[in-house]
Amino acid sequence: MLALGKLLELTLAGHEPAEKTQLTVDGVRLRWLAEGALEVKPPEALDNGTDLLLSAGIHGNETAPIELLDELIQAIAHGELKPCARILFLFGNPEAMRRGERYIEQDVNRLFNGRHEQSSSAEAVRACELERLAATFFSVPDRQRLHYDLHTAIRGSKIEQFALYPWKEGRRHSRRELVRLHGAGMQAVLLQNKPSIVFSAYTYDKLGAESFTLELGKARPFGQNQQVNLTPLKALLNNLIRGTEPLVGDQIDGLKLFSVSREIIKRSDAFKLNLPDDVENFTVLEKGFVLAEDVSSSRWIVEEEGARIIFPNPGVKIGLRAGILIVPTTDEQLR
Repeated sequence: MLALGKLLELTLAGHEPAEKTQLTVDGVRLRWLAEGALEVKPPEALDNGTDLLLSAGIHGNETAPIELLDELIQAIAHGELKPCARILFLFGNPEAMRRGERYIEQDVNRLFNGRHEQSSSAEAVRACELERLAATFFSVPDRQRLHYDLHTAIRGSKIEQFALYPWKEGRRHSRRELVRLHGAGMQAVLLQNKPSIVFSAYTYDKLGAESFTLELGKARPFGQNQQVNLTPLKALLNNLIRGTEPLVGDQIDGLKLFSVSREIIKRSDAFKLNLPDDVENFTVLEKGFVLAEDVSSSRWIVEEEGARIIFPNPGVKIGLRAGILIVPTTDEQLR
C-alpha cells in the first residue's frame, strides 16, 4: 500500500510524510496538502466532474467517521477503490484526535465563517486552514461540489443518524440531496433557516457546495464503534467515489424533516438547562415546559407543538448555543 494511504496513522503520530505525492498503479494521484489533509485525483480520462470533500475529526473524540474515512483512503491506496471523482479527505482537529478529546481550547466547529478571526488559539488557526483547503479544492469551476462533514454525538439520540442541512438566503434545499441522505441511512434531516458558524455552513454558503453535517451515532473511543452502523453511508460514499451511484427517484417517504424554531443561547454563568444530564437528542418537550433559565429572570418556555431538543449542552461557553429547539416541517420548500 502507498504510504499516503496511512493518513490516519501519520496524523495520529504527528508525522509529515517524506513523499508528498504518490500514484497508484491505475494512475490515481494522492497528494498530502497539510496535516490531516489528503487530495485524491483520478486520471483525467476517468474524471466525472465531481468534487467530494469528506471531513471527520472536527471533534477529536468522534472516532467512527474517522475510521470510515481511513478505510476509504486505504482502499484507494491499495487500488481496491478506483475513484472517478476528485476527493479531499480532511481530519479536522489532529491534536484533539491524538488526545482523544472533543477539543483542546475551542470547539473547531464554532470557528468558521469568520469566527476564527476573533481568536488566536491553535484551533482558530486550524479552522482558518480548513477554510483555505476547502476553498482551494472547490475553486475549479463547472464541477459538482459536495461536502459531508461526519460527526458522532456526545449523547444518545431518539433518532440515531440524522443530517443538518445549512441555509443561505435565496437558495432552496434540494430534494435530490435528501434522497441521497435517506439512502445513506439518515433517518431525519434538520433544514436550517439561519446562518451558522460550522464547517458545512461555510462550504455551503461561501463555496457553493451541497454540504451537510452528518450525525452518525454516539461518540466512542477508537476500535469501539461496532454498534455504529455506517454500512449504508459507506455504500453511498463508495458509489460517489467510483461514479457508480444508481439512479433513484425523488421520494423521501419515511425521512423525518425538522426546522429550527429557536436556539437556546447561554448568556451567563447563571444559565440553567432544566433537563437531565443524559437527555437524548430529539426528546419531545411538552408545551409550557420551562426549558432554560438565565440571568435577569430570562426564561425559555416551550410554546411550539411537537417541539424537540437537540444538542443540549449547558456547559458551552457564554455566548454559544446550549441547545436547539426544533419542530416538524414539510417538504414544500424543496427544489
